[in-house]
Amino acid sequence: MDGRKLPEDDKERIVYAQRIIMAAEEAGIDPRNLCIDCLTMTVSAQQSQALHTLNAMRALMEMYPIQSVLGVSNISFGLPERGIITTAFLSQALAYGLTMPIINPNQSGIMEAIDAARVIRGSDRDCMNYVAKYADRKAEKTESRPSAQDHMTIEEAVKRGQKETAVRLTQEALLSRTPIELANDVLIPVLDEVGKAYEENRIFLPQLMNAAGAAGAAFDVIREKIQASGESAEKKGPIVLATVEGDIHDIGKNIVHAVLENYGYRVIDLGKDVPPAVVCESAKKNGAKLIGLSALMTTTVPSMERTITALHKAQIEIPVVVGGAVLTPEYAEKIGADYYAKDAKQTADIAKAIIG
Repeated sequence: MDGRKLPEDDKERIVYAQRIIMAAEEAGIDPRNLCIDCLTMTVSAQQSQALHTLNAMRALMEMYPIQSVLGVSNISFGLPERGIITTAFLSQALAYGLTMPIINPNQSGIMEAIDAARVIRGSDRDCMNYVAKYADRKAEKTESRPSAQDHMTIEEAVKRGQKETAVRLTQEALLSRTPIELANDVLIPVLDEVGKAYEENRIFLPQLMNAAGAAGAAFDVIREKIQASGESAEKKGPIVLATVEGDIHDIGKNIVHAVLENYGYRVIDLGKDVPPAVVCESAKKNGAKLIGLSALMTTTVPSMERTITALHKAQIEIPVVVGGAVLTPEYAEKIGADYYAKDAKQTADIAKAIIG
């Protein structure tokens, strides 16, 4: 990127990347230690950008001894049957030189494309890994697929990140169980289990996000059921979330938002690049029980401190939890935060301790 401007074509991507590479070399960083991201745009909104991304990546890989990274699944956002587009894009990107794809390891088509690419590239010597993995696979029969899903539980569907299955199973379960029972006895416990697995590095960010998405879809079914019955869905909170002023990175905050909502909290998400005054106004107006602030960059952490200072000056004594890649518990304490959370699960634990 160039400041806040996204590149419009492959030529701009190459120019921006060369600036990064030259600056790194001046700082004594070997190009072989650089990972350049040529930015994957969704084809549903910016169709021409896909080829610009691929062309820029190939050109840079030919010019410099760098690594390349892409968030592959972004290509298919907003489209049906996303796996078809994502797998096709991944296959092309690998052919264009992609070395570090960010992918969902739960999608068999994605992993199959990578396994095949390793064979074609020659990195899977004598096809040994491919043969070991697929030699004993039996041909799948179309009629056998539904039966595997029929025996799946809601918990398993959430863990695997299968939204449609989680929705279907929740709808079926609501025929014999109450919405509150399903939320308290099934969905919240499985979210706790997934969060613990993430903390222990037994699963990783894509799996955590997929599980949160599947659980969220199941919670939507429960909320619809409650609304249809005329009951009021009890929401705890509210919690105000914001990525602080000057910072445009909000993936982490969005994950926290999803997880908190799945735990039954009302979340007021102010978005990214939020001035301190806006945080103060929203917290006071909505009677927030907890404020969550996010910052990804070292340069925007001072904005987080200014926001906390502004809250104190406005006599808004609401607990503040902070998080982000550059933060540590010690630094959180230094800037006046009440709590530090390393991830979404820990944020939910803090919310439970404060709000219940």
